[in-house]
Amino acid sequence: MTSLVLTVIGDDRAGLVAAIADVVDAHGANWENSRLAELDGTFAGVIQVSVPPERVDALREGLKGLEGLLTVVVRAAEEVHAPRGRSVTLQVLGHDRPGIVREISSALRARSLSIESMATEARDAAMAGGRLFEATAELRVPDDVDLADVVADLERIAAEIQVDVTFVE
Repeated sequence: MTSLVLTVIGDDRAGLVAAIADVVDAHGANWENSRLAELDGTFAGVIQVSVPPERVDALREGLKGLEGLLTVVVRAAEEVHAPRGRSVTLQVLGHDRPGIVREISSALRARSLSIESMATEARDAAMAGGRLFEATAELRVPDDVDLADVVADLERIAAEIQVDVTFVE
């Protein structure tokens, strides 16, 4: 089987996932993994499908039929490698302000940590007033990186930008 990654984006409306699934199924492909979301009226997603090699071109052509409904970009997935290192979860919570994601992600990059997935949300703070920022990220920590060093880096940044950071192994 050939693994493809589809990136989809368009104005949100009912039936978008079904439209994609219909094309995938019609071409003998299997929907394997996905991350789909709607934000402020825009639907976006990343979908991994597997398809018999002889049907790849037909699937690509079939997905072109979604133009006007969705923009679809198709890429051949890279050879799958077992992830190296350990997985940890990072949680961030604090008053919303510009630069939180930049500060945190820069510190992670400096220690060669990979963000495997991340969800963020800014919302009204019910009791305190203002806005709260919350993020949860699944990180891959290379084997040669001491997590204590990463924690120290992030705690220093957290104090500067006034957010709480928590690691869960």
